[in-house]
Amino acid sequence: MPRLTFEDFKPGTAMTYGRYVVTLDEIRAYASEYDPQPMHLDAEAAHRSLLGGLAASGWHSCCMMMRMLTDGFLSKTSCMGAPGVDEVRWLKPVYPGDVLSMRHTVVSARASQSKPDRGFVSFHFEMLNQNGDVVLDQRNAIMFGLRDKGAEA
Repeated sequence: MPRLTFEDFKPGTAMTYGRYVVTLDEIRAYASEYDPQPMHLDAEAAHRSLLGGLAASGWHSCCMMMRMLTDGFLSKTSCMGAPGVDEVRWLKPVYPGDVLSMRHTVVSARASQSKPDRGFVSFHFEMLNQNGDVVLDQRNAIMFGLRDKGAEA
């Protein structure tokens, strides 16, 4: 399978991928370990909460997103990691039974000034549920190796 490099990312291009079915067991397991708030563990408390029902932690949603990014996209690239995340927004709850997918759009791309072997690609990532609703919105850059040193986006 061909590896995508920095030169392959053009601003404005988009890609959709992934299929992740969320389970009640995984929501509770993640919450028990990392985010033990009642709305992630107890159905009755969750129904009284802002979420309206037992739902995944926002951080768990980020982990599910990372899984889909890796499986559907990053593992096919020359990814060198990310310098950080600029913005994450949890727009809607993620419930047991939701079927999630990813969409990313390339916002910008620039070759590194100090390291000629890589470039930075800024993305807008959206995680969608089975209804097409955006449940998580994230913006950040990722570093990719260049196929050709000194290439321009």
